[in-house]
Amino acid sequence: MNWITTEAELDRFYGAPGEASLKKVARQVTPAYRAWLERSRFCLLATAGPEGTDCSPRGDDGPVVTELDPGTLALPDWRGNNRIDSLRNIVRDGRIAMTFLVPGAMNVVRVNGTARLGVEPALLARFARQGKHPRCVIVITIGEIYVQCARAVMRAGLWSRDDAAGLPSVGDILTEMTQGAFDGAGYDATWGARAEQTMW
Repeated sequence: MNWITTEAELDRFYGAPGEASLKKVARQVTPAYRAWLERSRFCLLATAGPEGTDCSPRGDDGPVVTELDPGTLALPDWRGNNRIDSLRNIVRDGRIAMTFLVPGAMNVVRVNGTARLGVEPALLARFARQGKHPRCVIVITIGEIYVQCARAVMRAGLWSRDDAAGLPSVGDILTEMTQGAFDGAGYDATWGARAEQTMW
C-alpha cells in the first residue's frame, strides 16, 4: 500500500486549488451567507479533545444558529442523551467546525472557528421554547465561512431518495450491543412519546 505522508506529496497529487475555492471564503457573515444560515435548520458540529474527535448533529425548528453579530454565531444546546461529548471537547479545546445543510440545496456552508459555552441567563432566555431554556449556548467565533461545492450531495442523491426502509432501529442496536440484555423493543415502543415530551 502506498500512503501520502507529506503536504508536498498531497500538492503533487492534487495541484493548486481553483480560484473560486479561495475567493468564496469570508471571515464573517455576509448578506449571502446570512441567507444560508437563516434557512438552515440542521448542521453537523465537529469538535476535538484529548480523546479524539466528535461530530454530532444539531437541529432546531427554525434557524439552527442565531447570528449575534457578523463574527459570532450562537447554537442553543437542547436536550439530548447527556453524553455531552461535544461540550466536553469545547471546554478543553475550543476549535470547532460546522457544516450547514438546507433540504433541496446541493451546496453546503461550512464554518470553522472557536467556541465557548455561555450560561448567561439573558442569553439562555433568548432561545426559550415552550417555557424551557437550553442548558447552555455554544457561542462560536467565526474564523472562516465558505460554501462547499455541490458534488458530494449530488453524487449521494441526498435529496432525491429515501434509503431508510429496513434500517436497524436504535433499539435493535442496543439489543445487539448488549447481547439481548437491553430491552430494545421496549425502548423503540416508547421513543416517540419520550421524544415529544423531551424535545426541549
